[in-house]
Amino acid sequence: MMHQLLSWISEAALNLVNTMGIWGIWIGMILESACIPIPSEVIMLSGGWLAAQGSLSWIEVLIAGSIGNLLGSLIAFYVGRAGGRRLLDKYGRYILLNTHHLEQAERWFARFGEGTVLFTRMLPFVRTFISLPAGIAGMKPGRFIIFTLLGCIPWNAALVYLGYRLGDNWGVVEQYMRPISYAICGLVVIMLAWWLLRRNKERTNSRTRA
Repeated sequence: MMHQLLSWISEAALNLVNTMGIWGIWIGMILESACIPIPSEVIMLSGGWLAAQGSLSWIEVLIAGSIGNLLGSLIAFYVGRAGGRRLLDKYGRYILLNTHHLEQAERWFARFGEGTVLFTRMLPFVRTFISLPAGIAGMKPGRFIIFTLLGCIPWNAALVYLGYRLGDNWGVVEQYMRPISYAICGLVVIMLAWWLLRRNKERTNSRTRA
């Protein structure tokens, strides 16, 4: 049932881009970053395909997607800042908000702080929800905007480039993007775990010497 729902959402996202062009990219990325489960892979890859056809330039696609990312993230950020977790628990189901993924984003933010907003923009699921705990934690809006843009632009640029280069075959990439995203996520988790272990070891050694 959930697989069928996600497939329908992906088709709707594709139709949005094909019908509305750059405005469809902008709207789709706003919704995706505002915790609506619309896959950014479908939106930005198809945007790259449109650029390859000459309908849009790749820079227009990148700007529209990144600005959409930022606006949607700010919506989620201020929802978290204003209503907190209680509001999300009450109304989140109406936008298909997955509580498990939200809790995962909260754990990442609690453990790694504001930098989480930057490096999780390229990770599956977490990137969609990380704005909420950032708002709940009271992160400064200016820093949130900078970290969001620095995190989402490289991801969007990579997707646009793939869609542009592959042309009509861009849909094949989307089928393989999710496993690759999982692999990237796993690699980042391993690296962060190594960094935490190293930091804890250094703290222990410092206390021993003291």
